[in-house]
Amino acid sequence: MSNHQGRCSSSSAIVVACTLILVLAQSEITQAKTFTVGDASGWSFNVQSWTKGKKFKAGDALVFNYDPSVHNVAAVDMNGYNSCSASPSSAVYGSGNDEIKLSKGRNYFICSIPGHCDGGLKIAVDAA
Repeated sequence: MSNHQGRCSSSSAIVVACTLILVLAQSEITQAKTFTVGDASGWSFNVQSWTKGKKFKAGDALVFNYDPSVHNVAAVDMNGYNSCSASPSSAVYGSGNDEIKLSKGRNYFICSIPGHCDGGLKIAVDAA
């Protein structure tokens, strides 16, 4: 009988440990934040200073709100950001309400409509 109790205790400990791991994993997921780029102004010209004072983590989401008949959002690399051009491999969004998760490191976004990025419609976001 004591042998049976030992097995139950062992399997109970495993269940408790698995439950604890799931709870901790869920809390990590729920710590991701959602940021609206440009706040109330949305994805618009001269948005570059919007990131100042904000702390971003990998997994956080950026929401880009804009008029899709006027702008878009392209996730680009550093060269695309500096040259204000999206490459054929760049992900380009155009819904007007795009949610994009941040990767660890620097993330670059531009509007690929000609002249818009050069006019200040771009941001670089560092995610820890």
